[in-house]
Amino acid sequence: MQSGQTKIDISIREQLLRLKRGDETLRTYPISSSRFGLGSEDGSLKTPLGKFRVAEKIGAGAAPGTIFKARVALGPDDPLPDTEDFITSRILWLDGLEEHNANTHDRFIYIHGTRHEDEIGRPDSHGCIRMRNGDVIELFDLVDETTPVVIRE
Repeated sequence: MQSGQTKIDISIREQLLRLKRGDETLRTYPISSSRFGLGSEDGSLKTPLGKFRVAEKIGAGAAPGTIFKARVALGPDDPLPDTEDFITSRILWLDGLEEHNANTHDRFIYIHGTRHEDEIGRPDSHGCIRMRNGDVIELFDLVDETTPVVIRE
């Protein structure tokens, strides 16, 4: 990795995401990982561990709080998805780079905004990494597709 490249480091124990360049921490954000624990099993709703990369960035220019269904921004007249785990503001879709987490993209594991900002700081998601809307919008603008991501205990 080049010393000038940014990377995302996520600590499940601390419920924190750090944006780093080399050893320098550029930003620190509170997050919410899965309420179901850690793991890569299909259908488990758990947060996977290991090395990843940002595969796709979705939602550039969407208004803060925009709700996404199947990665498409809903309009004001669209019906809300039948879930309370709304994906809002921005999506950073992750690809797993190791054998044990290679299914991450197919599991639709994202870093994304949430309407449940009051739950940030403790495990409450359905597998994804949730962030406050303002934070995920800022992070989205600071990273590129292919940005390395590490999720560790």
